Amino acid sequence: MAATAVSVDEKLDKLRAEVAKLSQISENEKAGFISLVSRYLSGEAEQIEWSKIQTPTDEVVVPYDTLTSPPEDLEETKKLLDKLVVLKLNGGLGTTMGCTGPKSVIEVRNGFTFLDLIVIQIESLNKKYGCNVPLLLMNSFNTHDDTQKIVEKYSNSNIEIHTFNQSQYPRIVTEDFLPLPSKGKSGKDGWYPPGHGDVFPSLNNSGKLDILLAQVSRSHTSLFSW
Repeated sequence: MAATAVSVDEKLDKLRAEVAKLSQISENEKAGFISLVSRYLSGEAEQIEWSKIQTPTDEVVVPYDTLTSPPEDLEETKKLLDKLVVLKLNGGLGTTMGCTGPKSVIEVRNGFTFLDLIVIQIESLNKKYGCNVPLLLMNSFNTHDDTQKIVEKYSNSNIEIHTFNQSQYPRIVTEDFLPLPSKGKSGKDGWYPPGHGDVFPSLNNSGKLDILLAQVSRSHTSLFSW
């Protein structure tokens, strides 16, 4: 006798019930994961409206050579820089490059790592203008522990370094459409980070955004450099 086809709603209800039992992730992560799966099952992710894909205008992506020069007054420049946050995505491993930890610790020039060069650049800004440009790193569950140890080397620098984790979503078993961690797979292999597009919800959920906005509340704006 042929098996009865399971409807999309039934799949989602069953998945939602199992995900609700996962204690390793927050309620925000659970909701975000279910929303993503729901979108996938609806077929929405497969529908690309090519007519809406166009080259960004100069108003959206401003050409570098048309940017206004910074003010000559160093104090005015400092005021602008005090609204700046440098945000770097730090969730990837460098396994394809022979590195066992985060990609940011790969040596790229004269013994300096990617992260070293980022810190040196921001240190230079803070020293030259007397400003406080912080560095914000979005880690993943793959890089968090290593990164927390690595950033200790910059404890004497003039930079505030903040970290937060991107979301952690469960992998799904194809056969029954249930989360792999619900089957006893509690290790990292049962999970995945959902990608760069998760940066804004993760930043908001982490509470770091509120802290940064409070620091620039007088101007009601915050600028991010990637």
